[in-house]
Amino acid sequence: MSKWNAKRFHSINFILWVYFLVFAVFILLLTWVFQMALLRAFYRSEAEKDLTSIGKQVSERMTGLMLLESVADSLGEEKDRIVAEINGYIEQMQNEHPEIKIFVFDGAGGLLYPVFEGEESGGFAEGVPDNTTFLGMLDIGKEQGKDVVSVRLDDDYYAYAARVDGAAPGNAAASDARYVYISYSMLLANSAFGTMQWELILVSVIVIFVALFISALLSSRLTKPIQRITQAAQRMAKGDFTVNFKGEYSYAEMDALAETLDYAKEEIGKSDELQREVLANVTHDLKTPLTMIKAYASMIQEISGADPAKREKHTQVIIDETDRLTALINDVLNLSKIRSGMDTLKVREFDLSEVVETVLERFGYLTETQGYVIERDVARGLCTKADIEKIEQVVYNLVGNAVSYTGDDKKIAVALREEEGRIRLAVTDTGKGIAPEERETIWDRYTRSTDTHKRPVKGTGLGLSIVKTILVKHKFDFGVESEVGHGSTFYVLFPLSGRAG
Repeated sequence: MSKWNAKRFHSINFILWVYFLVFAVFILLLTWVFQMALLRAFYRSEAEKDLTSIGKQVSERMTGLMLLESVADSLGEEKDRIVAEINGYIEQMQNEHPEIKIFVFDGAGGLLYPVFEGEESGGFAEGVPDNTTFLGMLDIGKEQGKDVVSVRLDDDYYAYAARVDGAAPGNAAASDARYVYISYSMLLANSAFGTMQWELILVSVIVIFVALFISALLSSRLTKPIQRITQAAQRMAKGDFTVNFKGEYSYAEMDALAETLDYAKEEIGKSDELQREVLANVTHDLKTPLTMIKAYASMIQEISGADPAKREKHTQVIIDETDRLTALINDVLNLSKIRSGMDTLKVREFDLSEVVETVLERFGYLTETQGYVIERDVARGLCTKADIEKIEQVVYNLVGNAVSYTGDDKKIAVALREEEGRIRLAVTDTGKGIAPEERETIWDRYTRSTDTHKRPVKGTGLGLSIVKTILVKHKFDFGVESEVGHGSTFYVLFPLSGRAG
């Protein structure tokens, strides 16, 4: 079986088709079981109860009539009148219950009643059972010691027999015994069941075809938007980020999926754009120091090799540019490691105030050699729980970013204070600020904020991206407050775990 055929058997169309078909077959099986088995058994049970009730009623009445018949001569009664009364009662009962036939036999199986002559029979004497059937019922009664027997002859008939001469079984001669025999016809019911069976077959065929049609229609309605979204996703996978997943769908879940995919498309598009931007800028930042190194190496070789002062100046430039390359490569590797999850956090409690002071000391050379002013407002003994090395990198990158973007006064303010049960680190510069539309993307961009970058110190442009990645892994709150023309304040909120002595 090919891969394509295997996929077709796992498609929504095929699965829905199978489910609807199974459901339809299940419902039909239940209907068949109920109609053709349970209902038939129920009807047979009711027929037996009905026959027993009718048989008891007829037996009681016939017992009285048979006694009246046996003493008619001694009482001077007219026997013809009693016979007519017996016939009339049989006729009445058969009219009230068309499904039964009533007969009276003697012990030898001879038919005694009903007695109708000619056209007056009205069909009431039809369907007389043969002696074998009647005598067989008597044998069953003798074996069970009962004078009342109710049996099922076949699928079409039930029979009831009871002695009605008033004598106990075996106490009267066979010729004097009287038995009422009632046959109960199931022909009409069985005919109805047969019709019902054919109707169920027809309904089953119709239901199966309807189930197939509905499953095909429903699966088409379900899969059409999925196919549309799939095609759009395939286009997006090939780099086309102009696709639109949204549409007029009939299901809220599809609308939610389309919105999610549109959001993912926008984020992937941003990531793709960022990747190209990072690649272009890293390439540029690699090219610049390499060009400088080559140029100054050539100058040393051709011009300043014999001049110690110039040679030292040129070699220092080579060293500085090499440091820039090293910093750039380290930042790219650190960012990659942190985002890939390879660089796991080593959380422990430490004095955050000491870490901030230590980092600020590393920037002391700027105040001595380039005239920067770093204002400190660091509360003592504030402790937190985090990865100390990562947090030190966060503080260093934030201060370095402020140095790169501060204004002509070269002022930077660093504050560390307790606020509402947390520690707030704020690094403020006096630069041109960040436009509102850039405040969300500034953390993810390799390029510097538009037309505000001065780069007086070494940097790679990846500092804020590293800061964001580390703080997101720690699940710390952070952000930027800025106003164009009035500088920016980058802040981080750390959990307060205690105070150092």
